[in-house]
Amino acid sequence: MSTKSNSPAPVRKMRADAANNRERLLAAAHVVFAQHGLAATLDDVARHAGVGVGTAYRHFPNKQALASEVLEGAMQQLAADAEAALALADPWQSFASFFETVVATQARHRGLHHLSASDGIASTEVQQRFEHAVVALFERAQRAGAVRADASATDIGPMLVMLRTVIDLSPPSKPQLWRRYLAFLLDGLRATGQAPAPCEALTKHEFDIFIAAKARATK
Repeated sequence: MSTKSNSPAPVRKMRADAANNRERLLAAAHVVFAQHGLAATLDDVARHAGVGVGTAYRHFPNKQALASEVLEGAMQQLAADAEAALALADPWQSFASFFETVVATQARHRGLHHLSASDGIASTEVQQRFEHAVVALFERAQRAGAVRADASATDIGPMLVMLRTVIDLSPPSKPQLWRRYLAFLLDGLRATGQAPAPCEALTKHEFDIFIAAKARATK
């Protein structure tokens, strides 16, 4: 009779120093990618974190893996922020302030959004959680009469793409230029005496094609 146990092997916990190094690398990645985009290397991140290059490669096989974790965390936070915004009393304020939060996050993580668009680096689950919360914010504001009736939730994606372009092309002297164009876009969404839109919004199928084309353009 065999005495071999069928119990699963215990999961080894990461040592405290290893866990600390991992957190230092993630914190450094936020700074380095924000400053240099994806031109930065894993060596650059390790140097900023004050750890050896070998330590960095033990935690992350390449910079894409590190960028993935940074972006995943940012997307998780945005999804949580969107869900929290739904609890605010003013439908327009909750939608508009969250829209600003999204673009501000893109500005802080400039470079990472290119990887997100080209490689689908954030998990499907977190992407869907984020999208569902944003659509809920938009539809709530529209039902309240704060957002123009001819606007669509599929308009949000192209607007974010336009603002990403502003972020990418802004001169160093105007790092907050995106705020100017965000204000113009939000004013255009308000349901206050706006002229009718000159054409219809994207359907969901057309929106998916739009995002796929944007991904191909960034590769």
